[in-house]
Amino acid sequence: QVQLLESGGGLVQAGGSLRLSCVVSGSIFAIYDMGWYRQAPGKQRELVATITSAGNTDYADSVAGRFTISTDNAKNTVYLQMNSLKPEDTAVYYCTASVYTGPADDLLLQRYWGQGTQVTVSS
Repeated sequence: QVQLLESGGGLVQAGGSLRLSCVVSGSIFAIYDMGWYRQAPGKQRELVATITSAGNTDYADSVAGRFTISTDNAKNTVYLQMNSLKPEDTAVYYCTASVYTGPADDLLLQRYWGQGTQVTVSS
């Protein structure tokens, strides 16, 4: 069983900053990648940023240059530093991780999701 627990959401004024955290725990053999998605009311869930175990990152065009994804591999934790926030960044932010579980000779790679944390940016 693998669990993802997000924290750090809240209400902030436009131009402000927030830092989201997500801890991955459970029966983990290894983590392939981690990331953040978001879903605004009435819209589909969209990718915000991802990072592989090798440190390769990818960002949505809408957040590039404002958001930074990083990890603490020793703690199985992924962070999202969000600066220069805009009202259009308002959404529920979901943590995700692709995790290897099982014995070394029979590994299974699956994607897991957190419950989400609300980020609200006021104008």
